[in-house]
Amino acid sequence: MPVSTRQGSARARGAAAVSGWLVAGCAHAPSVNVLGAYFPDWLFCIVAGVVLTVAVYRVLARLSGGGAGGGAGGRGFGPPAVVYPTLVVLLASIAWLIFFQQ
Repeated sequence: MPVSTRQGSARARGAAAVSGWLVAGCAHAPSVNVLGAYFPDWLFCIVAGVVLTVAVYRVLARLSGGGAGGGAGGRGFGPPAVVYPTLVVLLASIAWLIFFQQ
């Protein structure tokens, strides 16, 4: 079934509009200048997420009364292989929203 030129041009305009909308996020490079070298913002957010997760782990380990081996997992905090990476992502996302959202 042939497509009329009117439908084809409407599709082309729609595709161009969607493409323009998708690349609009590329207008600003998310990077930070550190001593002349540019580093991506997400790198700093991941580091902040890991550091804050270690701090949360230490606080929970101290509150549960266990040592570094017992940790927060002793009181039903959940499987550490799931909880701590999720906490890193959560804290990194919060750091992104606080420091780098423009």
